[in-house]
This record gives sequence, structure tokens and C-alpha cells, in this order.
Amino acid sequence: MKTYLGVDVGSVSTNVVALNEECEVISRQYLRTSGRPLEKVREALRNLNSELPELDVLAVGTTGSGRQLTGIMIGADMVKNEITAHAYSAIHSYPDVRTIIEIGGQDSKLILIKDQLVVDFAMNTVCAAGTGSFLDHQSERLDIPIEKFGDMALNSKRHVRIAGRCTVFAESDMISKHQFGFSNEDIINGLCEALVRNYINNLGRGKVLEPPFVFQGGVAANKGIRAAFERELECEINIPENYDVMGAIGAALIAREHFLKTSEKTKFRGFSSVDLDFTPSAFECDDCTNRCEVIKVEMDGKVVAMWGDRCMKWTNSVR
Repeated sequence: MKTYLGVDVGSVSTNVVALNEECEVISRQYLRTSGRPLEKVREALRNLNSELPELDVLAVGTTGSGRQLTGIMIGADMVKNEITAHAYSAIHSYPDVRTIIEIGGQDSKLILIKDQLVVDFAMNTVCAAGTGSFLDHQSERLDIPIEKFGDMALNSKRHVRIAGRCTVFAESDMISKHQFGFSNEDIINGLCEALVRNYINNLGRGKVLEPPFVFQGGVAANKGIRAAFERELECEINIPENYDVMGAIGAALIAREHFLKTSEKTKFRGFSSVDLDFTPSAFECDDCTNRCEVIKVEMDGKVVAMWGDRCMKWTNSVR
């Protein structure tokens, strides 16, 4: 079976998808990264190869915070940022999309689309209050499974406003509301509304958010967050079937487009690449006052990639 692979390596999850020639998802692997991105990529590829051993891989794309190193390890044909990957996948599923809401475990993104092109975007990578980790932390504190948060929020009977500008203030406010006698359902619903306010105030400030809206990323599974967005935006929110692996789907679509345009033979090292020994390291270049931190990757003792230098001296030396 001819297929295109997409790999999205993030801080919380590592996702690998395989698309057939009709761009349908024929396999998806969603694994917790757990601070071991390369190991999780290897595990996902082994799972995919075991599930579909007769795949003929035509092209591979990588995205996410670990896209560079992963691209070197598996031999990616295209390495793209998360904004581009999420835009590709959303437009493929909803061709008329205007606003993409993406909330993952450690960051969140807002992407504005016009005529199927990205015209503006914003990212939150510094504040946990607008991300999935915020909800995970409160789930642990309340001893309530995160999977139940959505249904509990929808069962809320009283409106409770939770301070959502900061995780510390939010937690303090939640404790106060508990002491005032509010139920878990009311507080969790207030927490969902706080995350949505934080998202719109931080990422949507000064921007015009227009429908159709598409909500993707792991947090899209939370019914309470979706309902809070619909109340805030006064519009229906679309959630794709594969909402949690849309970055990987986008990477696969980008790789497919590259292959159809060029017909180049894929650089994919094959599923046996999971057994190669890759060793990343870093050093500070003192050739100039920039003092760039340069990332070096060795494969079986040979330097195969370097990046991070502004002048491209080290990067070009490997190319």
C-alpha cells in the first residue's frame, strides 16, 4: 500500500499517522512523549510497521518541537513548523475554515486563514494558564480524571468566575470557591471559561476571529472547553475526527504535496532506522560575539546534522 507518513513530536505527545493515496488516515499512533521523544518515535514506527508491514512509503514529513532531530533520524522529506502543519490539516478537512484554534499540552496557537492561506497567527509558549497542562494539573489536584472534566463542566448549575490569567492565581481562586461551597462541576466549568478567556485575550487580542472555526489539539476532546468557546464566540465550533493528531496529518499532507510536485525518491531511512544509534549534543560557538548554541547530531559516530548557528557556518559544513 502506497502511503505518506507524518510525524509530530511535541513536549506532551508524539504522533505518527499514515495516509493512503486518497489522504485517508489508515493508521495513527498517539503516544505520551514523557521526556523521551526519540524513543517514542521509535516505538510509534515499530507499532506502525507491525500493524501495516507492507507499506510503500512515498514521502515523510515531520513537525513539532522535535521536528529537526526526528527529521534527521528517520530521513524526512519535509520538515515544517506547527503553524503550517496545522493549517494544512485544517484546510484539508474544512476548506472554508477562517479561524483555527489549537490547544496542546504545553502551548496554544491561533491561526487565521483567508482563501486557504495563513494570513496571521499567534502562539502562547510561555504561560501554562492557556494550555492543556493547566487542566491536567487541576485534574490531579482535584483527584478527578481529566476525561471527566468535560461532562462535569456541562453539568454545572451555577456560574463561577475563576481568575485565569495565571495558574497560581487560578488555583488559589479555585480553593476559595470550594471553601465558599461551590461544587466541583461549577468550579470546573469556571476553569474552562477561564482558559477560554485567557486564550482569546492573549492570542486573539487585536485580531478579528471569523467563522468557520476549527478546534484541534488534545484539549479539543474537552466538551466543557468547546462549550465555553461557543458561548464566548457565539458560534458553532467544528472539531475534526482526528483532532488530536492534526499536526501529524498536516506533515503527511505537506510531504505528499512535495512528492506530487517533484516525484523525488523519498529520503525515508526505512523502519529499520529505529535501530540506528543517534546521539545529539550541543556546544557554544565562540567564533563571534553571537556565541550561538549549536546542536550536533551524530549517527553511528558520524556527524549527520548541525543547526542553531546564525551564520550557518556549522549547518552548511554538514550539508
